[in-house]
Amino acid sequence: MVSTHNLKSVDFYRKIPRDLTEASLSGAGLSIVAAFSMIFLFGMELNNYLTVSTSTSVIVDKSSDGEFLRIEFNTSFPALSCEFASVDVSDVLGTNRLNISKTIRKYPIDSYLKPMGSEYRLGSISRDIKHDDEVDENNAEGSTALGESSFDITAHKHPILVVNFYAPWCYWSNRLKTSWEKAARIIRERHNPQVDGRILLAKVDCTKEVDLCKRHHIQGYPSIRIFRKGNDVRDDHGHHDHESYYGDRDTKSLVIAMEDLVAPITLESQQLALENKTGNVAGNAKGPAPSAGGCRIEGFVRVKKVKFLLVISARSGAHSFDASKMNMSHIISHLSFGKTISPSAMSDIKRVLTYIGGSHDKLSGREYIIHPGDSNADVTIEHYLQVVKTEVITGSYHEQILVDYEYTAHSSLVHSINIPVVKFHIEPSPMQVLITENSRSFSHFITNICAIIGGVFTVAGILDSILHNTVRLMKKVELGKNF
Repeated sequence: MVSTHNLKSVDFYRKIPRDLTEASLSGAGLSIVAAFSMIFLFGMELNNYLTVSTSTSVIVDKSSDGEFLRIEFNTSFPALSCEFASVDVSDVLGTNRLNISKTIRKYPIDSYLKPMGSEYRLGSISRDIKHDDEVDENNAEGSTALGESSFDITAHKHPILVVNFYAPWCYWSNRLKTSWEKAARIIRERHNPQVDGRILLAKVDCTKEVDLCKRHHIQGYPSIRIFRKGNDVRDDHGHHDHESYYGDRDTKSLVIAMEDLVAPITLESQQLALENKTGNVAGNAKGPAPSAGGCRIEGFVRVKKVKFLLVISARSGAHSFDASKMNMSHIISHLSFGKTISPSAMSDIKRVLTYIGGSHDKLSGREYIIHPGDSNADVTIEHYLQVVKTEVITGSYHEQILVDYEYTAHSSLVHSINIPVVKFHIEPSPMQVLITENSRSFSHFITNICAIIGGVFTVAGILDSILHNTVRLMKKVELGKNF
């Protein structure tokens, strides 16, 4: 059995009796300085331990999130109608996607970006529309020409008023003219306005009645609008609430559509027009007309990680647009790449990358406004974006890979002889930035703390010994001189 005496023999820290030690004023001063030094160095080491340390490298994009890139955006166009707004994507591989609608939502807005109703669900008009091929030898006018002064009076006089808003220079308006006038004559013969009066076909020349067409948000020609007595004006904000005809434009189809509109209305009770707002026009021939002249477009598209072009424009396969009146002013509320980053993940990214801020959404809140009459009118607005993937590997608790996309953005105005559009030229980088969070070992932290305490204690002891011996030597020298 090991005795207590033998156990004491391995004591590294043998004690000197207190009676054999002597306290000094210099030792006390050095002890205080040593204590403050230990506290200061401990704080420095603790701060260094808590500070995030990262290493950065640039490597070829490993595409851990797949070969496709997701683009999310929310952009408001105060002067582009949802009726014709189209989102198109094309890339250098030859892929073209026109009028994307599955992942895109459109909401009518006014010139002040105020929402004017629910989501506008009808897509842009791009299908082939049938027209009459023969030329009408009978030049008799069948439809009634309306102007600013006569429009409202006529609209409130007839339960159904169908108006062709056209432009004489428009190719599609001229193709419609023959069948429109023939259909108007047929409807007039069947439903004489003086006797029947349930329906009237009319027309408005938008080159002459500019304000009237603007009031009804006409941006493409020809636009066929269906007005119903008592339902064409909202009392809350005065905007017209009516429908658009998108069906075939040959005489037969027009006559059938008009008859379907007038069928629910009897001569005895024209009030049924108020209860049959949707009518019975078959197929997709009819849809709601835009309640405002602007549109907010939001949603996302997925493209391959190659150079591509995102275009937002007015598009239709059966309408013409006046380039001089197209204004592509827009406000970008949001534009980012990749999957939506959760707040907790963004917090982790910002903890590692304090500079990131809004670099992943540089265009957020940017306004590109063109005022009518400016020297920059009739222009295409182009944005050039270079996208770089940033992958962050954090070491907190468990390894986590966070992906963010940063981009640079430059914009310019380009005068165009064609219809103005908005273009986003986007070029993903083949390289990616890899940032790794280097976690610090707790054992290393404890080792450094022990080194600090032991080192300061030892150095202070050495200084105290030197100072004490120096003082003793000086005293001896002084006593030697006295003798």
